[in-house]
Amino acid sequence: MPKEEIKIFGGSTGKSFAQKMCDYIGIDLGKSEVFKFSDGNIFVKICETVRDNDVYLVQPIGLNPNDEFTEILFWMDAFKRASATSVTAIIPYFGYAKGDKKDEPRVSIRARVCAECIELAGADRIITMDLHSPQIQGFFKKPVDHLFALPILCDYVKSLNIEDLVVVSPDVGFAKQARNFASTLQVPVAIGDKTRKSHDEKAKVLEIIGNVKGKNALIVDDFSISAGTLVDIAMGLKERGAHRIFALVSHLMLSKSGAEKIENSPIELLISTDSVINNSIISNKTKIVSVAPLFAEAVLRIHNRESVSSLFDSVPQSIFNKPLN
Repeated sequence: MPKEEIKIFGGSTGKSFAQKMCDYIGIDLGKSEVFKFSDGNIFVKICETVRDNDVYLVQPIGLNPNDEFTEILFWMDAFKRASATSVTAIIPYFGYAKGDKKDEPRVSIRARVCAECIELAGADRIITMDLHSPQIQGFFKKPVDHLFALPILCDYVKSLNIEDLVVVSPDVGFAKQARNFASTLQVPVAIGDKTRKSHDEKAKVLEIIGNVKGKNALIVDDFSISAGTLVDIAMGLKERGAHRIFALVSHLMLSKSGAEKIENSPIELLISTDSVINNSIISNKTKIVSVAPLFAEAVLRIHNRESVSSLFDSVPQSIFNKPLN
């Protein structure tokens, strides 16, 4: 199928990511406008015809989750009313994925509510990356393509040529993913033991399971806001004889105070992706690797009726050839 039938648009916080996808595919970014009125109302407008086109809307649910989520709903409705053949919501970071269960009385399962709303608004498909809880795919009735940043991030880590490396999971919950990183990098893994008693984003690291003495450590996680766990783990690793400390997160959700903690910590370098544009972080300790080409490749395969799941095991070299941010 001709790629001219593909139209990619960017929401208010997804335009730069969408432009990178268009650059990879070789098409122009769709023309659109977003306004936010003084009373907080959001207005979206498609500025070109999308009739009989496959449309892709890029918008993370990240640093301004309520506005970004609401905007996605309005875009889905607008594209459907404009007679697009299909509408795919590309959500590089699905922020409400943290609300995946009813683990205490009288609370909402927020991820399920978001999934249902996005589908009811008109989404025919969803593409996202590194969900906090992979089972969230089951909250959607429509197809979900769950991409992984691991190959892209590991490729950059390999380029650093770090000797005697050990991958460190911040807790037992992320141990499976940490083992996947360790397997790809062909290094051992260690696991942090932490506890969290409230919703204040603070956790206490109790112990580190595994040998880290005399090694260089790479702490891996899906995201961090306060950086408390990353810094605590880094301090614990230093106390246990680790040398250089690196950190890697799929989504750069750090607050300004969290970024300051990283800056003043033993962490030498924080590696992440551009799934969220976080302009509050300006630091020589941060390296951003773009995953936009990965999403663009997924779009091409969907459009050409090819397998997307093959991207989980084998990422084309053309994706790695794209420059870092």
